[in-house]
Amino acid sequence: MEISVRDQQGEAVETVDVEDAVFSVPMNHTLVHQALVIYQGNKRQGTHDTKTRAQVSGGGRKPWIQKHTGRARQGSIRAPHWRHGGVAFGPHPRSYRRALPKRMRRMALKCVLSDKVRQDRLVCLDSTSSVDGKTKSMVGLLSNLSIDGSVLVVTNGQNEGVVRAAHNLKKVRTLPVNLLNAQELLDRETIVMTLDAVRWAEDALRSEPHGRRGRKANQRTGADVLDEQGAEG
Repeated sequence: MEISVRDQQGEAVETVDVEDAVFSVPMNHTLVHQALVIYQGNKRQGTHDTKTRAQVSGGGRKPWIQKHTGRARQGSIRAPHWRHGGVAFGPHPRSYRRALPKRMRRMALKCVLSDKVRQDRLVCLDSTSSVDGKTKSMVGLLSNLSIDGSVLVVTNGQNEGVVRAAHNLKKVRTLPVNLLNAQELLDRETIVMTLDAVRWAEDALRSEPHGRRGRKANQRTGADVLDEQGAEG
């Protein structure tokens, strides 16, 4: 398929051919939902905690004798049904981390990328040379591209000028292409990718990853780097 490449003034300068296997993949809502749940779960700290009846201070003495009071028998004023008592079956520290299979992570990324293309929400930019680290330069670039909502700027590798220029803009987030994932794409309305980043993603996601026995030890492709540095929520 073909996508239009725009310059930093917002004008279309050319069209480039991209792989249908990366930018024209049918949407799989079930797969994307599963990946999104895992990404969000991996961000949870899991530090929530409640005190049980053994951890709440006090309650060492039996409140009243077992019989002949006319009241229900009680063993401690720190039992869960008492005010200021312990919590029964409350949350305790735990890990919510789950592994996201390699093929599932890559397919979810391709599904969301393709959906952004179909909705005309992916802007391919020829370069970011005009972004010099000043917030004003980033604001001017987005204005030329007619972007006023939330946006994710994807570059080929870390670009300090782009990062600093977008730092003070609440709706703008920057990300190197090797850390791109489905959640980051879904969190923003528009995706701005440089042409170099598009080519890197195209090369990395074009083919399915090989198994352990099928991969040669002395080869490191873009797909290998993406798999090793795949974002986890």
